[in-house]
Amino acid sequence: MTEGAGLRAAELPDDLTAAEAGMWQAFRNGTVYDLSSGDAAVDDPHGGEPWGPERTVRARVVCWLLLDGPPALAGRVSALKLVGVRIRDTMDLAGGTVTPYVEMRRCRFEREVVLPETRFTTLRLVDCWVPRLEAARLHTEGDLHLPRCRFPGGVRLTDAQIGTDLLLSQAVVHRDRSGRSIAADGLSVGQDLQAEMLESHGELSLRSAQIGVSLSLRGARLINPQSRLALNAPQLTVERSLYLTPAGVGSPLLMGTTPAQGTRVQPFECLGGIRLDDGRFGDALDCEQARFVLIESQELSLRRVQTPELRWLGERPALGRVVLSGARIVNLMDRADSWPGPGRLHMGGFTYENLVPRGPFPLAERLDWVAAATAEYNPEPYELLAAVLKAGGEDEESREVLLAKQRRRRESLPLAAKFWGYAQDWTVGYGYRPGRAAVWMAVLWAAGSLAFSHADLPPLKGGEHPAWNPALFALDLLVPVIDLGQLGYWRLAGGWQWLATVLVLLGWILATAVAAGVTRTLRRN
Repeated sequence: MTEGAGLRAAELPDDLTAAEAGMWQAFRNGTVYDLSSGDAAVDDPHGGEPWGPERTVRARVVCWLLLDGPPALAGRVSALKLVGVRIRDTMDLAGGTVTPYVEMRRCRFEREVVLPETRFTTLRLVDCWVPRLEAARLHTEGDLHLPRCRFPGGVRLTDAQIGTDLLLSQAVVHRDRSGRSIAADGLSVGQDLQAEMLESHGELSLRSAQIGVSLSLRGARLINPQSRLALNAPQLTVERSLYLTPAGVGSPLLMGTTPAQGTRVQPFECLGGIRLDDGRFGDALDCEQARFVLIESQELSLRRVQTPELRWLGERPALGRVVLSGARIVNLMDRADSWPGPGRLHMGGFTYENLVPRGPFPLAERLDWVAAATAEYNPEPYELLAAVLKAGGEDEESREVLLAKQRRRRESLPLAAKFWGYAQDWTVGYGYRPGRAAVWMAVLWAAGSLAFSHADLPPLKGGEHPAWNPALFALDLLVPVIDLGQLGYWRLAGGWQWLATVLVLLGWILATAVAAGVTRTLRRN
């Protein structure tokens, strides 16, 4: 290979092939260099049709142009724009600085592309076949576009810094030797990361990644069913929203738009676990119509996630666990049929400020939702739900939740305490249904008055007793502490003595239950 030093601007290196010479001239002119045949089947970079030497350039020549290429022709800007070209050998630009604009479309790379610690202005590989992209600590001032590319050996973008947008839409990425499809821990993207309809076979790793605007996985398929995680992104920071939502099929790249009504859509689908622990999402985490296919040992983990809005509107996972422990949400938008069943939902320390149900979500089903998340009695989820309902003006539903909390607590109590709990529930609804006390008092008073109206009780002392009044006598038995002037003047014997004893006991039980309920209510307020 003739070295670049000493070449005059108009000269070509001696040993360039015809294809390379054409590329060299197109680079100086800043024009597109297209070696396509015009036959779609032959030109498919992912197909099996061979590309001969007439379409082949050496990777060394490509690197030469990018790192130390000839000057542009007068009035032109040098750029490498290739279409339908086969690049032979390994394209290695590690540690280099590439100033020209680079765009390669429908190209086929024979070996991996090596770009660690390389600096670009903008790099676009569109619909290319790339055995593997090794680009740790890559730096671009502008975009990195990799749409519709196929990477049989995976992509590595660890600690890469992308100045504006990273585009991975419709790319197909297979796992590397470590089981990862895309290794992008510590990735920084200045604006959007668009990975719509991405197909990932292996673990997509975005640990501690930072996205300046939004991260879109609309219509993506993350496939890693036999390993623990298909998406591993703890401490992910997205300034706007993370979209795990559908994308239109057969339409142009959506670039973050919602599919129009009637468009055939492809939902986001994840076959394998998801880990978004400690994530921060500035606007929303959107899971509308998402499909999470988990095995028994896998989980969708949102531990300690913080976001103004969680849109939990996907399909109910049949297996695995959904973990929201410690998550902090402002608006929880959900559907009754999106949550997993008992034992598969964990919400310890989960907080939210507003409930925005999409579709019918009766209180009974909301209570089942809380019960599903608490295998053992825990008052916190009930108290939070009650507080949120009360803040929204749903006072009656708030009391129903607190009553359900006491009934759930009763299940964990010893036998004697359970009986006392049932007494409080039947009489005053643990203080949340105080009207029951008046009903019970009226029933017992009426029954006692009717019974004692047939009694002929002799006075204890002749001439020192009030007039006999069965209604006041029954009420005096029922109401503890207060003396209505009927007790202590009449001789009780046999069944009347037993009836009076029962009324006294029921009166004390009723009064104690009312006092316990009032005390609980005052303490809560």
